[in-house]
Amino acid sequence: MMRKTIEQIVNIIKVENNVEAFKDRLVEGVVIDSRKAVNGQLFVPFKGENTDGHQYIRQAIKQGAAAALWQKDRPNPPADLPVLVVEDTLKALQQLAKAYREELNVKVIGITGSNGKTTTKDMTASLLSRKFKVQKTEGNFNNHIGLPLTILSLKEDTEAAVIEMGMSNKGEIDLLTKIAAPDIAIITNIGESHLQDLGSREAIAEAKLEIVNGLAEDGILIYHGDEPLLTEALQETELKTQTFGLDESNDMYLLSIETLQEGSRFQVNGAPGVEFFLPIIGRHNVLNAMAAMLAARKLGVSFQEIKQGLTSIELTKMRMEMTKGIKGSKVINDAYNASPTSMKAAIELTEKMPGFERKILVLGDMLELGLDEELFHYQVGQAVNGEFIDYLFTFGRLGQFIAAGAKNSLGEDRIFVFNDKQELIKKLKSILSTGDLVVVKASRGMKLEEVVEALENE
Repeated sequence: MMRKTIEQIVNIIKVENNVEAFKDRLVEGVVIDSRKAVNGQLFVPFKGENTDGHQYIRQAIKQGAAAALWQKDRPNPPADLPVLVVEDTLKALQQLAKAYREELNVKVIGITGSNGKTTTKDMTASLLSRKFKVQKTEGNFNNHIGLPLTILSLKEDTEAAVIEMGMSNKGEIDLLTKIAAPDIAIITNIGESHLQDLGSREAIAEAKLEIVNGLAEDGILIYHGDEPLLTEALQETELKTQTFGLDESNDMYLLSIETLQEGSRFQVNGAPGVEFFLPIIGRHNVLNAMAAMLAARKLGVSFQEIKQGLTSIELTKMRMEMTKGIKGSKVINDAYNASPTSMKAAIELTEKMPGFERKILVLGDMLELGLDEELFHYQVGQAVNGEFIDYLFTFGRLGQFIAAGAKNSLGEDRIFVFNDKQELIKKLKSILSTGDLVVVKASRGMKLEEVVEALENE
């Protein structure tokens, strides 16, 4: 992690007060939560809608922080504490991260996309760990605050850093990529998330492509080659690129795939005779794995090492996570996020999963889809095939449109619509039996992990 004296920090960010008295004090790392301050860290306060971190500076230093930033528009900086007065604490944090990144001898892999960012991050980190000392974005620290904190947490001997980049609006990826300066950039796909803010898939593609703005001079962009919005935008590019997908025009494409209860078995071109096993279900996750594989190959990881790395992936929670449910059932928790693209992928996955007596979908609202949100939900319902799905449960105001879209295929007697989560859980428990598979998916704001927990905890 970053280790600098106050004097060295002052040479990176503009500090507007006299810090001569503590210029030799050593700072090790950065923290934004005063409750987590440990010996030697720099506490960075932010002013939010409900609270102002500046009021916790004294507590943070008492907890062991070496110093703290102070935004100059906040009155009365404490004269008795080691505080550094700056124009803007967020910008100062970002400047520190950018400067620290430039000092490190580390290969950075930056990942963005509408769906699959976190899964691809986890996969890439696992593959690279066969050859390098790796760190990755933890949790969802992928925004204008989280990414700088991730960079500043990198150890000096880290050889590869896998950094996730999230966004809601245009310009956000541009900021993040210029801080992280990736050697390899990955765009997993272009979906419908953030349509409410950006208005069209074309605008989403344009925003995701901002990731190349910070790409190293000899860097490479890896992207989903089956996505026309990306291939068209990059048609005349002078960037080094590699593509993955299903079509044989891609640099890496699928030769075969077999869906199993415990994961996916597949083969790709360029690796004759090598059969890979991914302990995560779904063709969309195999595509994510191919993006990770291209990044690993670029850094010299062999296909045999990749094969080993795929089997030991540790996924972030609530992403295609299979657990044991009540009454001998199995539950797949994919409740962290949802878009029409990822929802349809989850439906397809459920339909293809072998070895279950019955298959039950529990689908909740997809958020931030803009003016066409009702149509998108209806179309998700239309993707449900009553030949392979036994029951559909929906939750939320928009869930009723999923139900309406599925009515022709499933019929009314196999669809249950709820606005009360406890009532949904009660009905679901009443019909479950041995050999059932339940797949739970919705946007994070719907908190459908509560359904999963209810099915696990009895």
